[in-house]
Amino acid sequence: MALLATGLNFLSSILLVPFMMLLLSIIFLASIGKSLGVRRLYVKVLLMIFEYGRKDIELAQNEKRKNKTDSEDEGYSEGVIESEVVTKNQSNTPLKDALKPNGLTNGHVKNGGNNLISREDRHILLPDPVNVPIVDEKSEEHISDDEIKERKVQEKISNFQLNTILDYTKAGMEAIIEDQVTSRFEAEELKNWNLLIRTNRGYEFISWKLTFIWLCGFFVRYFLLLPLRIIICFCGVQWLTICTALVGYIPPGDFKRLVNKYVAIMCFGVLSRSISSVITYHNVENRPKEGGICVANHTSPIDVLTLMCDNCYSLIGQRHGGFLGILQRALARASPHIWFERSEVRDKKFVIKRLKEHTSDPKNPPILIFPEGTCINNTSVMQFKKGSFEVGTVIYPVAIKYDARFGDAFWNSSKYSMLHYLYMMMTSWAIVCDVWYLPPMQKKEGESSIDFANRVKSAIAKQGGLVDLVWDGQLKRYKAKKEWKERQQEEFSKRLKME
Repeated sequence: MALLATGLNFLSSILLVPFMMLLLSIIFLASIGKSLGVRRLYVKVLLMIFEYGRKDIELAQNEKRKNKTDSEDEGYSEGVIESEVVTKNQSNTPLKDALKPNGLTNGHVKNGGNNLISREDRHILLPDPVNVPIVDEKSEEHISDDEIKERKVQEKISNFQLNTILDYTKAGMEAIIEDQVTSRFEAEELKNWNLLIRTNRGYEFISWKLTFIWLCGFFVRYFLLLPLRIIICFCGVQWLTICTALVGYIPPGDFKRLVNKYVAIMCFGVLSRSISSVITYHNVENRPKEGGICVANHTSPIDVLTLMCDNCYSLIGQRHGGFLGILQRALARASPHIWFERSEVRDKKFVIKRLKEHTSDPKNPPILIFPEGTCINNTSVMQFKKGSFEVGTVIYPVAIKYDARFGDAFWNSSKYSMLHYLYMMMTSWAIVCDVWYLPPMQKKEGESSIDFANRVKSAIAKQGGLVDLVWDGQLKRYKAKKEWKERQQEEFSKRLKME
């Protein structure tokens, strides 16, 4: 036993030295804003493994279908063989096209990007224009008004379809099967399996090769990456707390703002290593500047970390306890942030007043706001609250798009706690995302705050490849507003008058 204990101690000491060297080198490179390109190489290797896994799953599924069709009649088997040829051709598509519906789909998510319902490109509840026949005045002058009305009636009858009178029933059934709101608060659809067991399909046991790869990946994620990431996160939080406390003692002025900007980018760069983030920034010439407001789509609390790795922002939000509260108090020591109590957040006039006070000083960092007010699953952009667009300052739109193949960054706050969410992030492969800085936008003359907010939202959705929705994201917590119901009733009454 003593010999075994000695051997284990010797082995642990050998492994501990390279582990500590790796940890220190990661923290040092992050603190100076440098990278050796290891993470991007790691992501490329993962893509190759995912592609191999996709082909292996497809091959196993095709063999299973082929064995099944051998026991059926010839006529049916010919149709199946034809479908297999189509599936084989689809297997040659690139990874971004992933698996098609007749191949294999990820089963742990629903309604992320592939919709069950194919809706028309119009609001189903809005009235349709009346079909009025075109009449040539020169050739139809002799036709009386009664005959023209009769023609209109006949044309309505000839164009009548069953769904003409069942639009509301159709819309209701579509909402029951798949509505446009609740599907935005579930995990994003994955087109191919990413070797994570957050699915109930059991893909890891479909072949011995895939089982071996999954076991190796499990060991890497839980016994190498997870301990390393936890230590980096702990060191990053401690480093942020110490640095911001020291910055707080510097007298206010340009030097303090310069030091705070460097410290913020450095500390959040270290924290980003705790989730192996790979962030690509586009159009950096449009990076938000002092005295403005930066608005972005909201997927998770990681959005703040993603943006703070490239620029220094002032934050606005509700005071929190726990882990988020520690970060809030640390940040408040070094730079001006706006934290509200729960009762103050409901006072819109007070919030707008604080925003105007912050943006009135051109030397204050740009304030970062997520106008959606809640996390959306990285497939859509939902209604922007108009408050930040009533301040009357420059708006810097930013679009954030995460790659869910490596790890789902969406935080379902109604299902997971913050600690559980962080655990999921640290046991994922990586957090890969793109950030686009859009040109600054200002409110046009005569433009309402709501129209301005919608214009900014549309620009973000277009750049990020997201679906632009008019619904309020707070519908996941509260019932629909009375005004929405009254609007639908009004549209229904208009339609009845037009029939």
